[in-house]
Amino acid sequence: MTPELKGFLLLSIIKLLVVFTLIMIGVALLTLMERKVSAWMQNRRGPNRVGWAGLLQPAADGVKNILKEETYPALANRWLFLLAPAMSFIPALLLSGVIPFAAPIPVNFDVTVRINFFGLFPIDLGRWTHHGLMPMVVADLPIGFLFVLAISSMGVYGVALAGWSSNSKYALLGGLRASAQMVSYEVAMGLSLIPVLLMSGNVSFSAIIADQQAGLWYVLPLFLSFFIFLVSGFAETNRLPFDLPEAESELIAGYHTEYSAMKFSFFFIAEYANVVTVCAMVTTLFFGGWSIPFVSIGPGHPGALLTLEPGVLATLLTFVAFFLKLMFWIFFVMWIRWTLPRFRYDQLMALGWKVLMPLALAYIMVVCTAIYVIEHRLGISAPKQEALALFLVNLVLAVLVFGLLDSGVFIRGSGRQRATLEARAERATVTS
Repeated sequence: MTPELKGFLLLSIIKLLVVFTLIMIGVALLTLMERKVSAWMQNRRGPNRVGWAGLLQPAADGVKNILKEETYPALANRWLFLLAPAMSFIPALLLSGVIPFAAPIPVNFDVTVRINFFGLFPIDLGRWTHHGLMPMVVADLPIGFLFVLAISSMGVYGVALAGWSSNSKYALLGGLRASAQMVSYEVAMGLSLIPVLLMSGNVSFSAIIADQQAGLWYVLPLFLSFFIFLVSGFAETNRLPFDLPEAESELIAGYHTEYSAMKFSFFFIAEYANVVTVCAMVTTLFFGGWSIPFVSIGPGHPGALLTLEPGVLATLLTFVAFFLKLMFWIFFVMWIRWTLPRFRYDQLMALGWKVLMPLALAYIMVVCTAIYVIEHRLGISAPKQEALALFLVNLVLAVLVFGLLDSGVFIRGSGRQRATLEARAERATVTS
């Protein structure tokens, strides 16, 4: 093993330990944040008994779940019942390791490692070296968001197995709902990211962030992609208004009705980890990731007001920028949960198959045509000018799409449908 490979493995292990530790702690604190946000919106206090301002409430909940008795339904498939939480938990945690959370930092070391246990067992580990920039991501994969889409789709197996293996009608219905919902909205989510690929020419997160630094954040030139991805992300995480798999008023708790103690906690952790992943994807793909507006890291970009050399300061500032963007979208997810009511199941499936998927397909064709006209007919090749031209196209599209959706031509609310049916019945009565 070469010294460079040893250094790479050492840094990767350190990043892995730091990132997954922060994710586990952060997911626990997000449960407290959700309860505080809901309390604030409902004009009450929320958890405030355990620790200062309730900060130790997640720790108390964790200890409670560890000490609770594990229950196993008598007629459940025991092995699949145990496997299901892991199949939801593991993919959710894996995804946090592929999204860059700060600008690369220069790391240079060249050391020789020798270990001697009490002078009895000398071990020579040789030279460990690393020179150059270290990406602030556990694994900077060249396949980027394709990996996220592939691994996130594995979570549906855990949910479906949990519902089926419990041998409970409530859990089975929740598992079936979750399977249909997640498979349906994965189609729209994947299609919504094709314009990002057309715009950047790359699926790597690092390349997409660099392209947004040179031009505009993709939320402007690809607004409809952002909208479709955000709605699909809500559905993929089973959050309100798409929480049909867990619908407490109908299914008690849905697919995890029969689970208790830490097995239930695994589903809970997986849900919040998926929320973090979706919000991090929105931040990275459409809001520049860790980039700061008008600030360039390394070689200066046109229009940058400030240029920082790669280093500790640049990495720290970009991490703070990424964290603030991420927390805004996590708050937005919680805000929506405590604001909007739940869809009916037919409305949920109609939105995915009849609205979002056709809209995403049509948008891909429009973006392809617009990029061809802008680059080959108008001769615009500068990233910022091309992004501005696409922004104007998206402005017109947004007015048309949301104007048509709101007009009731394609989607009609239950109240409007009921009024239409009553009017038809009244006309039929008058005619007869």
